[in-house]
Amino acid sequence: MAKVRIALLTVSDSRTSETDTSGAILADRIVAAGHELGSRRIVPDNVTAIRAAANEWIDDPEVDVIISTGGTGLTGRDVTPEAMTPLFDKVIDGFSVIFHQVSFANIGLSTLQSRACAGIARGTFIFCLPGSNGAVRDGWDKIISHQLDAAYRPCNLIEIMPRLMER
Repeated sequence: MAKVRIALLTVSDSRTSETDTSGAILADRIVAAGHELGSRRIVPDNVTAIRAAANEWIDDPEVDVIISTGGTGLTGRDVTPEAMTPLFDKVIDGFSVIFHQVSFANIGLSTLQSRACAGIARGTFIFCLPGSNGAVRDGWDKIISHQLDAAYRPCNLIEIMPRLMER
């Protein structure tokens, strides 16, 4: 088992450390999978605040992965994709596709309201999940946890980590 260090960002104007249930679900699952929860933070639905947290972690050589929860919907305050995608050197297009397939099985057409996305920024994987408990369970349990497992075949993200910054 290759252990990765994961930073967890909750994007919300209303959640606190006591009420951040989706963040708690992810934190528990990260640790249960044998990974290290390197940092956890809550920021408001604000592009500047989201980018500041993400950039701090991207620049930290001890952070391998950033997972955010919240702010991926369609309302005016949902700005996580707008904050994160400009940081991406590469978009992981398949993540959104697979996330919507998994989500569709549970919530049907309501999945179209999610703008879940993922990418690589300066050698750090970033996954942006919706803020609902069901969405973070789906995203972690059915997608991210497998790709962060070195034993998952035929391929996984762990095996390409050392090569992310090659030119």
